[in-house]
Amino acid sequence: MNTLLNALRATAEPTRLRLLALCSEAELTVTELTQILGQSQPRVSRHLKVLCEAGLLDRFREGTWAFYRLADAEEPGGLARTLTALIPKRDVELARDLERLEAIKKSRADAAAAYFRANAARWDEIRSLYVSESDVETALRSAFADRQIGDFLDIGTGTGRMLELFADRFRRGIGIDLSHDMLAVARTNLERAGHSHCRVRHGDMYHLPLSGSSVDAVTFHQVLHFASDPAAAIAETARVLRTGAGLAVVDFAPHGLEFLREEHAHRRLGFSDAEVVEWFEAAHLVPDNSVRLEGDPLTVVIWTAAKTSIEERRAAE
Repeated sequence: MNTLLNALRATAEPTRLRLLALCSEAELTVTELTQILGQSQPRVSRHLKVLCEAGLLDRFREGTWAFYRLADAEEPGGLARTLTALIPKRDVELARDLERLEAIKKSRADAAAAYFRANAARWDEIRSLYVSESDVETALRSAFADRQIGDFLDIGTGTGRMLELFADRFRRGIGIDLSHDMLAVARTNLERAGHSHCRVRHGDMYHLPLSGSSVDAVTFHQVLHFASDPAAAIAETARVLRTGAGLAVVDFAPHGLEFLREEHAHRRLGFSDAEVVEWFEAAHLVPDNSVRLEGDPLTVVIWTAAKTSIEERRAAE
C-alpha cells in the first residue's frame, strides 16, 4: 500500500507527469529533459530524484552522463506505464514536449550521420584501434559454426565487412545501414570481392525493411553503442528471425572512455552481460554463452541468442 501511495504522490505534479511521459518514449539525460521542458537543471533533477525514489524511473550512469527511463520492475513500473497511457494524446503541453523530443532525436541522428560521412572510408581502421579485428572475426565465425544459414542479415553494415566475412556461409546476404556514404563503401567492397549474392540497402534498425520470420542469422557488429534504444533494435531483430535462427551482438564491455562519446558519437559506453541478456529475453530470444576478448583498455564481447518457437517458450514457462 505504501509503495502505491508514494508512487501516486510522486506523479501528482505536472512536471513530474511530463517527465514520466517523456521517459516512456526514450532513455534521456538530464540535459535533454531540461531542453525539452524549458526548466532549470536543478529543478528537473529534483523532480527526477522524486520519481526515482518512488520506483517509477530507473537511473543508470555511464561516465559523466546519467540516463533515465521507465522502471523495468513490474511494480511500480507497471503503474508508471498505466499512468502515461492515461495522459490524453491531444494534450497541448505533452504534444509540444514530444515535438521537442523528436527534434533531439533528430539532432542525435544528424550528429551520428555526420560522423559516419566523415569516417566512412576509414571505418575499419577506426574499429581496429580497439581490439584485433582478426580475433573478433574468428570468434564470430565460430559462434555460427554449427548453424545452417540461408538468409543472412547484417544490421549497421558499415563497410560490408560482416557480409564479406560470412559470404561463404549463406545463400543470400543483406546489409542494412542508415548512412548512404557507408553503403557506397560497402557496395564497392562487395563488388570488388565478387560477392554477387550480397546486397546492401538503406534502412533503419528500428524498422527493418524485411518481412517477419525471413532470415536465419543476424549480426550487430559494433553498432548498438550508437543506438538510442538498443532494446527496441533487438526486439525488431527478433521479429525478422525465423524460428531456430541465431543472433550475434558484438560490442564493448562497460568502460569509461568518454572520448569515444565526444569524438566518435558513441551513445553508450559498453554493455553488461545482464543488460544484453535482459534484452534477449524480453524479445523471446534464448541467450547462449558470451565470448569475451580482453583488450587494453577495451574488451569486446560477443553475445549470442536463438529464437525459439511459441511451443518451446510455453514449455519452458
